[in-house]
Amino acid sequence: MRTLYLDCGMGAAGDMMSAALLELCDNRDKFIEKINSIGIPYVNITANECKKCGISGTAISVKIHGEEECTEEKTHTHTHCHSHTHICDVWNLISSLDIPETIRKDITDVYTLIADAESRVHGVPADLVHFHEVGAMDAVADIAMTSMLIAELAPARIAASPVHVGAGYVKCAHGILPVPAPATAELLRGIPIYGGEIASELCTPTGAALLKHFVTEFVPLPLMRIEKIGYGMGKKDFDRANCIRAILGECE
Repeated sequence: MRTLYLDCGMGAAGDMMSAALLELCDNRDKFIEKINSIGIPYVNITANECKKCGISGTAISVKIHGEEECTEEKTHTHTHCHSHTHICDVWNLISSLDIPETIRKDITDVYTLIADAESRVHGVPADLVHFHEVGAMDAVADIAMTSMLIAELAPARIAASPVHVGAGYVKCAHGILPVPAPATAELLRGIPIYGGEIASELCTPTGAALLKHFVTEFVPLPLMRIEKIGYGMGKKDFDRANCIRAILGECE
C-alpha cells in the first residue's frame, strides 16, 4: 500500500508540511508555477533550499504584496475587525481558485476546522470569526499547496507520528497564551500530542488542521520500503533540526 508518513517530532505548520511534500515531487519548479497560477490574490510562493543542523531541505516562502508576515502572528485568528478578513471572504476566495473540485473541498474542509476551533475558543458563531488579513491569505496558500501536493502524490494511506507541540507561551493579538494555543489545542482533540523542553510553539492551527483532515492514524513509523524522503524546514532555529520529515513508500 502506497503510504505517506509524516514525522512531526518538531511539530507541524502549513509551510513546513507543504515544503516536505514538495520535496517528494518529481518536478518541483513546475508545481511552484502551478500553485502560483491558481488565483490567490497578491500572493507569490517560492521554494528555497534550506539547511537545519546540517540537513538539507526546502523552506517555503509565502509573500503577500511582496512581504512575508511575522511568523509569530501569522497563524492566529482574531474575532474583531481591523485589517481582517471575514470568514465569508475566505469562502469566496476558495471558490474562485482555479483548482479541481476535490481539492477545493479539501481546502474548504480544512479551513472549516480552523473556523470552528476559533469559534469554540472565542465563544462566537463560526460565521462571525475574522482572520488577520495577511494571515488568512498565507494560510489559504499553505492549505491549497498541501492539498494539491497530496492529490498529486495520491497515497492510499496517510499516517503520522504523535505531534510535538512545544512548551511555554505564545504571543498573539489577544495576549500571551499557553502552548499549544487554544485553537490549536481544540484542533488536536483526539490526536496524540506531547510537550517537551523546547519553549516555543511548534504546532500551529494550520498545521493541526491539516493533520486532522488528512491523517487517518497517528502511529510510530510503520514497516515500510522507502521510496522518497522530504524535509520541510520551519523558520525558527533550535538545537535540533526544525523540520517535518515526509516519507513516501510501500507498506504491506
